[in-house]
Amino acid sequence: MSVPLILTLLAGGATFIGAFLGVLGQRPSNRLLAFSLGFAAGIMLLISLMEMLPAALHEEGMSPVLGYGMFIIGLLGYFALDRMLPHAHPQDLLDKGHGEAHGVRNLRRTALLLTLGISLHNFPEGVATFVTASNNLELGFGIALAVALHNIPEGLAVAGPVYAATGSKRKAVLWAGVSGLAEIVGGVLAWLILGSMVSPVVMASIMAAVAGIMVALSVDELMPLAKEIDPHNNPSYGVLCGMSVMGFSLTLLQTSGIG
Repeated sequence: MSVPLILTLLAGGATFIGAFLGVLGQRPSNRLLAFSLGFAAGIMLLISLMEMLPAALHEEGMSPVLGYGMFIIGLLGYFALDRMLPHAHPQDLLDKGHGEAHGVRNLRRTALLLTLGISLHNFPEGVATFVTASNNLELGFGIALAVALHNIPEGLAVAGPVYAATGSKRKAVLWAGVSGLAEIVGGVLAWLILGSMVSPVVMASIMAAVAGIMVALSVDELMPLAKEIDPHNNPSYGVLCGMSVMGFSLTLLQTSGIG
């Protein structure tokens, strides 16, 4: 099994951490969850704009028109997918007392919609993790870390209402796992399709599109979600910390001759 595929499996599997927190009643504070989402957004933004997109543009045979065009396609593709998805946001389900405010039937329906929405969002993230790690293993570690960080509150958000609606810890963990499984499926499909030899230009084009998806995900989903979970703190702190840590680690890798 390839290292990029293993990274994708680990990133998707992080959903189970949130699921177990949801059924054990040891929910992290909203402040910590919001900071982790901002931190993940910072990692994704820096890697996408400072590493993935420039690397794609500088690939031999890649034209700027194709590179930036694929980046824009990634952006627009994400927003098109986002428009089509059912919108039951995790922040609506993280607050205690949600089960009392809604009937069990409504709570179960909302949880299922959330599971579906998160699963569809996670699918391209699995592709992004695999493609990035296949092209540059160090950047792949960064993307896998960012994806894993924001998968934890997603798993928590799915498991909590399912547990409240059914009273079954096993079902709660199972449904949360389904949302993470979509990410693993995306990585496996990328492995099956891209595992064969593809030209450097094709890989660079995919990288540019993935960079667009990551930027859109960070700006449209992670940062607003961090603000809604913890409206009393600025999510920019987490974003800046994520950028700083990732930038510092990449600098160390490059100066040591590893990157």
